[in-house]
Amino acid sequence: MKILQPKIFIFLFINLFSLQFSSLIFAQNIDIDILKNTNINRNKNLDAGFHFLSDADIFVVIATPTVLTSVGLLKKDSILTRKGLYIFASVATTFALTTAIKYAVHRQRPYITYPFLDNQSVESDYSFPSGHTSSAFGVATSVSLAFPKWYVIAPAYTWASLTAYSRLHLGVHYPSDVFAGALVGAGCAILTHHINKKIFKR
Repeated sequence: MKILQPKIFIFLFINLFSLQFSSLIFAQNIDIDILKNTNINRNKNLDAGFHFLSDADIFVVIATPTVLTSVGLLKKDSILTRKGLYIFASVATTFALTTAIKYAVHRQRPYITYPFLDNQSVESDYSFPSGHTSSAFGVATSVSLAFPKWYVIAPAYTWASLTAYSRLHLGVHYPSDVFAGALVGAGCAILTHHINKKIFKR
């Protein structure tokens, strides 16, 4: 029985590893299949629009907290100023975590691994998670928490979702990159919101 135990352990370990490896391959296949269908079969007439949307992401992300904070300071509105600073903190946290994950995971861009993709942009950093998506969902979530009105929430998340889709349309991210980016951005915004509430309660 003692002789059999190591063999049983090795057998179970090999089977568990094989199952996990097969799951990773299956997930990767779904990832590239969705991206291939989105990118290769895209409406090319929309390329310019999605390029603009993708490129505008950084300006919206920076301008939103800057304008809110500036207006708050000019009007001496402490509540508006605080909301602007909260969104700044959310953006900074999202950027820091996204960058850290990118350099920890080291995932190559999909068009490098799969040259048949028709990428419309060349990026210099790693793929996972999507920085454009994380920043867009970070701003959308923080703005929605700061101004919980439907006419703020609906356009904020519509813009964030279209920005996320643009990264697939342009062939520069896997769907899992985009999904993870949305989670990171929204998660950082929610975490920063709770920390902000606790600080000002004190």
